[in-house]
Amino acid sequence: MTQIKRTSTPGQERAKLGKAIVITIREFMRQEKPDGNTHDMVAFIIGALKHIAKGIDQSVAAWEKRGYWVKADKYRLEWAWTGAIAEEIKQAFNLRDWNKIAQLLLEVMGHFDSVKVSDKHRMGKPWKNAYQEYQKLG
Repeated sequence: MTQIKRTSTPGQERAKLGKAIVITIREFMRQEKPDGNTHDMVAFIIGALKHIAKGIDQSVAAWEKRGYWVKADKYRLEWAWTGAIAEEIKQAFNLRDWNKIAQLLLEVMGHFDSVKVSDKHRMGKPWKNAYQEYQKLG
């Protein structure tokens, strides 16, 4: 059996997810009222933020092996918001509190203000069918 190797690092995944989150939030804010697409968007953002939060420990593992504890802790603090805000969005989503979700998504956009994504991006619609996956995971 062959060994499967990862072709992307947590940092690369985080950058790609950051762009996808920005695209999704932009599209969310353009909607006038919630629909099935809106559910997919919010579910995608929750999942993406949780994925970013899980990847933080992988990112700092190399630094900790070399004894760069301060750098690792600083990095953890810099990204600690992802897990917390994902949980807040999830709670608001379960209550279908769209106003609260919109406020939280604006807060998320503030964290990704350095991410630049053209309106002519090639990422498509990263949120497609995310609500189905969200329901499976509970």
